[in-house]
Amino acid sequence: MFDLTGQVAMVTGGNGGLGLAMAKGLVKAGSAVAIWGRNAEKNEVALKSLQEMGADAAIFSCDVTDTDQVDAAFAATVKRFGKVDSCFANAGGGSSGMLHQTSEEEWNAAVDMNLTSVVNTYRPVIAHMLKRQQGGKLIVTSSAAAIMGMPMGSGYSATKAAVTGLTRALAIELGAAKIQVNALLPGYIETDMSLNTPQIFRDACKRRAAAGEVGKLEDMEGIAVYLASQQSNFMTGQSLVLDGGHSIHPL
Repeated sequence: MFDLTGQVAMVTGGNGGLGLAMAKGLVKAGSAVAIWGRNAEKNEVALKSLQEMGADAAIFSCDVTDTDQVDAAFAATVKRFGKVDSCFANAGGGSSGMLHQTSEEEWNAAVDMNLTSVVNTYRPVIAHMLKRQQGGKLIVTSSAAAIMGMPMGSGYSATKAAVTGLTRALAIELGAAKIQVNALLPGYIETDMSLNTPQIFRDACKRRAAAGEVGKLEDMEGIAVYLASQQSNFMTGQSLVLDGGHSIHPL
């Protein structure tokens, strides 16, 4: 069970943080992994860490907001591995601020990074999976912010909620082709990026978690393996919250 031997997974934004954590979980389960990332230095460090695990891995430089780069990276991925069985559209981010103080440029940047980039990534992957007629898995990294109020982060929350709607639409659209589409909604997970948030925010997240602990990168590994595996074949169109109970805490 949960053996991904012979499978190929693709992870955008996989050169660090949540993406690299998921990639490591996939590797541990036997999958080959194609990582997409923009930062050359981070790419090299990530590739080395995966190779030290004995992974069949490759990294491709790509800005997923650029369709030409996406098409080139996907062609290179298929050339290297021959196929893609699962795609983790994980790249994303965005700055925070009051909505009335957010410029049109800042808003559009959030849309490009968290929504348009997912569409850009999925397009060639879906065409590839439909052509192969072997089914497949599409997983997007949304956020618990998609279902919770997040002051100073309206653009981030809105775009992360948008990809959950995209997930449900694609699950119906691609169901007959045996392609499952799901969204992951992580809460506060300790990463280099999240450690830059104010301490008061991190303390609040810890208090609201059911066990009084924040998430660790290792917590992303198992859910990634499950969603890439045949064991999740009957799950599609779902938004899976991984936040230690933060979003249901009454206080």
